[in-house]
Amino acid sequence: MQRNRLALAMVRILPTSLMLLGGATCSVPAWAAISDTISPFIATTYSYDNNLFRLDDSAAGFDGTRSDTSRQVQAGFLVRRPIGRQLLTGQVKWSRVYFDHFDQLDYTGKDYLADLEWHIANHLEGHVGGSYSQTLTPFSDLQSTERNLRTIRREYVNGGWRFHPSWRVRGGFSRDKYTYDSIAQKISERQEDAYELGLDYLPASESRIGVQLRHLKGTYPNRASLAAFGVEQGYEQDEVKANIYWRFSGITQVQLLGGWVKRKNQLFSGRDSSGANGRVIVYWAPLGKVRFTGSLWHEFAAVENSLITSSLNNGASLAAAWDISAKVRMDAQVRREKRDFSAASGLSLPIDVSDTTRTATVGLTYAPRPNIQLGVNAFRDARRGAPLINTSSYHANGISFNASAQF
Repeated sequence: MQRNRLALAMVRILPTSLMLLGGATCSVPAWAAISDTISPFIATTYSYDNNLFRLDDSAAGFDGTRSDTSRQVQAGFLVRRPIGRQLLTGQVKWSRVYFDHFDQLDYTGKDYLADLEWHIANHLEGHVGGSYSQTLTPFSDLQSTERNLRTIRREYVNGGWRFHPSWRVRGGFSRDKYTYDSIAQKISERQEDAYELGLDYLPASESRIGVQLRHLKGTYPNRASLAAFGVEQGYEQDEVKANIYWRFSGITQVQLLGGWVKRKNQLFSGRDSSGANGRVIVYWAPLGKVRFTGSLWHEFAAVENSLITSSLNNGASLAAAWDISAKVRMDAQVRREKRDFSAASGLSLPIDVSDTTRTATVGLTYAPRPNIQLGVNAFRDARRGAPLINTSSYHANGISFNASAQF
């Protein structure tokens, strides 16, 4: 049955993709002449997922079905406009997604992004901007056939003063706001305000050695009536971290942001936690055409769950990119993450509760022309869940075919 559905998917997507790319190829010269500032693009994707809602392996599928296929069409444009010494960049993207079986999930996605890179004199520079994203909420932590769109709004401003050729002081503010369509997830709506202050030493080797102070405040506006039931209303987090970028050589670079973090809950101080926190990333390109990126992290993170506010995550990932030829690239990644809900959840639990997720992806991209790409991607996703807080244990596999063109 699954083979037949994949075969039908190929039959349906290939003619559409070829027509799309053929029209894009013919129209490139006309579009390119419109403006050097605005670059339109279009894309289409056909996907298959054998466990769309990330249901527990022992659970029956909704309507007797666990899998589904979806089609996505995207259109938008990129913006890049120098304004004197300043640089304005942005993106506007509209998408429409259709599901074959669970068509009640069909939705329209919206993505907007604008960033102004500013410069004053020779020693002051920074960024100011914002973004808006509306897409379907992942099913990994909340399984429901109800369409639940998640909207993320972000505003930020930051700047740095290079008061000496080798020294820079910097600061910034950002605000992230998460809202959901689903009534069941309204209590997870939150706002996070972050303030940063840092000092960096910038040697001639293009490395960076610095220290960073950060204060994060999270609030949940829809939980005022749940305080009596032990549901946390918000939190504050203070960080002192080393901020290091070490350019060891042309093929090896290391980035580290790590130090001490203290997390305080607004109502229940007995659930506060503190300790080492950080992330290290290693970039390694030993053969030029083959590049590796490895990451390790031990960090607090928010959780989209009706019972749990946050978790302490321990994870590792390894990604590789191989330029097989001038037109063909292969990408692969493996990732493992353990979420400890007892350490940072703001909820009293009778035992230590955690879940572990393992993900593997592989993809192949073919670019017949510089502005046109065809791709195929496959994934495997598995989790050992925590039944106490309703995170399921599941296995999921999927594949997608995509085509895109930029003008």
